[in-house]
Amino acid sequence: MTDFPKFVEFREEGPREGFQIESKTYPIEQRIELIDMLSDTGLKRIQVGSFVSPRYVPQMADTGELFQRIKRKPGVKYTSLWLNEKGFRKALTAHEVDIDPRLLFYPSEAFAQANNNCSSAEMRERQREWVRLYKEAGYTVDAAYVMTAFGCNLQGPIPQEQVLNDFRFVLQLCEEEDIPVPILVIADTMGWGNPEAVKRMVGALRELAPGARIGMHLHDTRGLGIANIHAALSMGVDMFESSVAGLGGCPFAGHGNARAAGNVCTEDAVFLCHELGIETGIDLDKLIAAAVKAEEIIGAPLMGRVMHSGGLDKFRKAK
Repeated sequence: MTDFPKFVEFREEGPREGFQIESKTYPIEQRIELIDMLSDTGLKRIQVGSFVSPRYVPQMADTGELFQRIKRKPGVKYTSLWLNEKGFRKALTAHEVDIDPRLLFYPSEAFAQANNNCSSAEMRERQREWVRLYKEAGYTVDAAYVMTAFGCNLQGPIPQEQVLNDFRFVLQLCEEEDIPVPILVIADTMGWGNPEAVKRMVGALRELAPGARIGMHLHDTRGLGIANIHAALSMGVDMFESSVAGLGGCPFAGHGNARAAGNVCTEDAVFLCHELGIETGIDLDKLIAAAVKAEEIIGAPLMGRVMHSGGLDKFRKAK
C-alpha cells in the first residue's frame, strides 16, 4: 500500500547550492535571469544564495546584491542560507530576504568538522542558542535538518538510531523552549540513500514524531534520487528540497567529482509527481525552460533528464 500525498511542495535550491559547488563564479546577471525564470514557474520558495565566508565560498560573495536585483513575484519566498550568527545578521539586514529559520544537526562527526569546524555535540548545543536567537528576532524555527542521514563519505555508514537521536533532541528542544515542532528534514547529503532505507527512516521518524511534517533533502549522487523520491512519496512525505537541472551538491562532501554530487533534479521530481497524479502547483514547461537556461549558464551538460526530453503532454495531445 502507498500513501501518496495529494500535494507536494518543492523548495528550489539550485541558485544557491548549484552555483556554490562550481569552481568558478558565474556572472550575477546570468544568475539573476535564472532566478527570475524560476520565479515564474509556480515554485513558492527559492533559495537565492548564502551569507557565508567569501574566503571559503567565494561564489556566494555577491548574495546581498542578488537580493537587491532579482524581480520578486508575489507569493514567492526568496530565502538564503547561513551557518553562523554573523551570516544570520547579514541576512537580517540584507534587502528583503525571507528569513528561513533552520536548525542543523550532524550525526557524522567528520562532516561536522568539515562543514562547520566543530564537533557534532557542539553543533547540537549551538542549536539551543539558535532557537533563542530566532525568538529574539521574532521568528519560529521552520525546519530542522539531520545531515548525512544514510551515510557519509568522510566517516562511513551512519546508524539509523544515531539519526533518530538527533531528531529526539529536536523534539526535546521544542518542548523545553515551548515552540512548535518544525518540519523534520532527512538530508541525504552525500547520496548514500536507497529506496528501502528511505522507507525505513521515514517510518521510524513517523513512529517517533507522529504529528510532525517530514521533508527530505536528497542528492542524486549515484542515480537513486528519483527512486528515493518515489519511496518517500509512498510514505506520505510532501516536502522536498531540490535543484533545477540537478545542479549542486556540498563542496565539503569529499566526492571525487564535484559534478557527481548533484541534488535531486527539480523538474524530474515534478514530472514524477504529475505522472502519479500528485499536484505541485508548478508549470513543468516553464521549469524545463529554466533548466535549459541553467545548462546554458554552466556551459556543460547537466544531469536532468526531463529537461532534455520534455514532458509527455505534447505527445498525449498529438494522439
